[in-house]
Amino acid sequence: MKKILTLLILLMNLFVCAVSASNLIQGQVVGISDGDSITLMDSDHRQHKIRLQGIDAPEKAQAFGQTSKQSLSNLVFQKNVEVHGSKKDRYGRTVGQVMVGGLDACLEQVKLGMAWHYKAYQGEQSPDDRVLYNEAEHLARLQGIGLWQDSSPIEPSVFRHQK
Repeated sequence: MKKILTLLILLMNLFVCAVSASNLIQGQVVGISDGDSITLMDSDHRQHKIRLQGIDAPEKAQAFGQTSKQSLSNLVFQKNVEVHGSKKDRYGRTVGQVMVGGLDACLEQVKLGMAWHYKAYQGEQSPDDRVLYNEAEHLARLQGIGLWQDSSPIEPSVFRHQK
C-alpha cells in the first residue's frame, strides 16, 4: 500500500510539472497584429498567436491604434520572448504575460500610455501585477502620455461595441 501511495504522489508531481511547463512558451516574435497581440515562432517552428494579458490596447482603426502597435513592435519585434500563460481566448490565442529581456512588455505598454489596464480581466493577474498595472495607468493618465493626450479616450471594449 505504501508503494502505491508513493507511486501516486510521484505521478501527481510529474503531472503538476508537466502542466507548469506547458504554461511557458518561448520564441521569437515574428508578427505584431496590434498593440496587444503578437505572433511568435518557437524553436520547433510553430507559430503561436498571443494576446497580452492584463491590457487592452486601442483598435487599429481607433485613435492611437497604430501608435500602440508600433510601440509594441519597438518592444518585442524580432526579439526572443517568454510568454507565461495557458488560457486561450475565444479566438484561440494564448493569453499571457510577455517577458522580453526581463521586462514585462504588457506593463510597458500601459506605462507608455499605449494601453489600458484591462480591469475586466484583472482577476487573472497576480495581486502584485494588478497593483503595478493600476499604478502605471494612473501615472500615464496624470502625465498625459500616449493615448491619454486625447481629451476623452474611448476604451477599446467600448469602441468595439459601438461598431
